[in-house]
Amino acid sequence: MSPQGGQYLNKAAVFSSLGAARLSQLALGCSVVAMVSHSAGYSGGSYGVFCMAVWCACFGMTTVVFFLDATRLHACLPVSWDNLTVAFAALATLMYVTASVVYPVYFVRAECPYGGCEVRNFRIAVTVCSIAGSLAYGAEVILSRAKPGRVVGYMATVSGLLKVVQGFVACIIFGALANGTEYSRHVATIYCVVVYAVCFAMTTVVVILTVSGRTGCLKLPFDRFVVVYTLLAVLLYLSASVVWPVFCFDRKYGSPERPSSCPRGRCPWDSKVVVAVFSFVNLALYVADLVYSQRIRFVTQQPRV
Repeated sequence: MSPQGGQYLNKAAVFSSLGAARLSQLALGCSVVAMVSHSAGYSGGSYGVFCMAVWCACFGMTTVVFFLDATRLHACLPVSWDNLTVAFAALATLMYVTASVVYPVYFVRAECPYGGCEVRNFRIAVTVCSIAGSLAYGAEVILSRAKPGRVVGYMATVSGLLKVVQGFVACIIFGALANGTEYSRHVATIYCVVVYAVCFAMTTVVVILTVSGRTGCLKLPFDRFVVVYTLLAVLLYLSASVVWPVFCFDRKYGSPERPSSCPRGRCPWDSKVVVAVFSFVNLALYVADLVYSQRIRFVTQQPRV
């Protein structure tokens, strides 16, 4: 046996601040999944399934990330490891925060159900662990983000992290659009949907190119590509943020007030409001992205042969 064999294991994967954050993610994720499966439950329609899917997916991916980092096997993968891990941590933070809000809203009640307080207490514990998991993933993002004088991957910069948030917000918009927004009634609202789809697709392309280490494949310099695309996204979202409210809430095309007969939870008017609000949110994110993109010094990564 080679005396150098121990070097194949990465001690920093455990004995470091980043390692501690990932171990906390694993412990909290395992606790949440175990408690939900044991007694807390998640039966209650799509909301419960969504929360359970978030916790299971994040726990599984974190396990893979920790194992590959501890064994150094990530070096065998055709990806930019630093960009991949920080992008996943940022997305997991957003997903955990969402689940930490959705689960107690639909499953936690102040009074005890007929079976006693055990189920309620488990659900409260699940919520607490989920919030703690959000903090653990957020800690990884903070530990991995770019700092002055430190060379890091693009996804660890403010601009890169904003790309993850932009994609997440776009998914919220798509979810609202699928909930009966009646966007096909007007050409203008169809245009808005096309804007959301195009910007989401381009943001996804930027993230994939960065995570895969293929930014050098672009004929246009990556820094210029990012700035040009972000400027285009700002202009498109600005137009959609104006057009959508006009064609949804103006009396000529829609209703400025919520219909009294609209069912709660499945009201097209509510979904239209969600789309309008998050359109402005993403517009602000793209503007911030454009500002920060001017301050980044890019290091182009060449694709692996």
